[in-house]
Amino acid sequence: MTVSYTLKVANAKFGGFTKLLFRWKGSIYKLLYREFLVFCLLYSFISILYRCVLNNEQQEVFERLARHCNKFAKLIPMSFVLGFYVTQAFQRWWGQYTSFPLPDNLMMVVSGNVHGTDERGRLLRRTLMRYANLSSVLILRSISTRVRKRFPALEDIVEAGFMTTDELKKLNHLYSDFNKYWMPLAWFANLASQARKEGRVKDDIALRLLMDELNNYRSKCSMLFHYDWISIPLVYTQVVTVAVYSFFMFCLIGRQFVKPEKPDEDKIHLDLYVPIFTLLEFFFYAGWLKVGELIINPFGEDDDDFETNQLIDRNIQVSMLAVDDMHQNIPLLEKDKYWVDKGLSYPSATMKPVFMGSTHDMRILEDDNEEHLPTPKTQMLAINVWPTTHKIKKQKNKSMQQLCLCCRSKCKGESSRLEQSSKSSVPSPLQHHMTIQHVCHDELLGSPETTGQANQEP
Repeated sequence: MTVSYTLKVANAKFGGFTKLLFRWKGSIYKLLYREFLVFCLLYSFISILYRCVLNNEQQEVFERLARHCNKFAKLIPMSFVLGFYVTQAFQRWWGQYTSFPLPDNLMMVVSGNVHGTDERGRLLRRTLMRYANLSSVLILRSISTRVRKRFPALEDIVEAGFMTTDELKKLNHLYSDFNKYWMPLAWFANLASQARKEGRVKDDIALRLLMDELNNYRSKCSMLFHYDWISIPLVYTQVVTVAVYSFFMFCLIGRQFVKPEKPDEDKIHLDLYVPIFTLLEFFFYAGWLKVGELIINPFGEDDDDFETNQLIDRNIQVSMLAVDDMHQNIPLLEKDKYWVDKGLSYPSATMKPVFMGSTHDMRILEDDNEEHLPTPKTQMLAINVWPTTHKIKKQKNKSMQQLCLCCRSKCKGESSRLEQSSKSSVPSPLQHHMTIQHVCHDELLGSPETTGQANQEP
């Protein structure tokens, strides 16, 4: 049974997780205590052998061996290997949880689109949902040990009511080398098409909605089968296991309390007999490996594995209630509490300030409100633009491009005319430039393209 402790940690407080350390079911102690006891016994045996059995020469050889093992055991990348492996195992565990086929969406579509309150309508809806649940039972029976023990043979599924005897004969009659969990879903599709011909499904849109939800349900069943078929590569699992076990085999020798190599180290040397920090290291790393072993396949019988039998019972009960007992069985329509009173009333204990946005109460100073806009280097031309549709805006852009070409030609004409008149009176270059700019600006403001054509647009 899945161990749930959500209520225990609903509020963050002092020592919130501490109370979880004293639980046995689903705990790391239950998973690891056998390996932990074996490690402690082996360490104690080697320690007694070193202290009481070996002579002085043998003790010196053992001390050199212990220092050598302790030095090179640190080269094993335990954190990297274990961390990457457990991360991949957790992603796989979460993917299997999200791929579990739940009939909730499908039963809503069946209840709302397969009409008829007579016996034929009830039979259609109940059979459709029974086929969907039968498909999930067949796939879970192939990957979950709990479901396999509950339904060891297909006759047990017939006895449980998920399948009839005639359907079992049809299932056995079709020969296939592969898993036949998809057959009830094919029956579902054919029966939905038959309901469309009978008029129980009103239009093709409703039938398409049924097929879409059916395909989503089928894809989840298929994903569960592929998760069970394709695992994390065996070589990586072997690498992680060998790395952890070999590391602690070296620790059995290398972490022994031996005599110091130099006489000056006698002052700081402590012979504790019990390797406290080595035991903690074993608890963390071996426990980490146990976590990966636990979540790599959540369809077993561990404490934290998925409750597949409970989910099967829930799915069949809820789906039958939705398409049969609750079909067209809705409460009477009544005016709600706020029909007249538009203001929603809340209990005084739950009244809190409403969030209106992070800048709702921001104070703006006068210095911050001043905006310094850069002055344009060239003179801007006043053009009348009306907010119109996208097509009209494109036409206006084209007309404005043509207008600019016309204005350029007019400006060139004015410049040539002024040059001819300059033979009689020669102005200064600055006056000549200002005269041309003024004439062009007047031509633009007074031209029919900028006044009449733009104003004619609706």
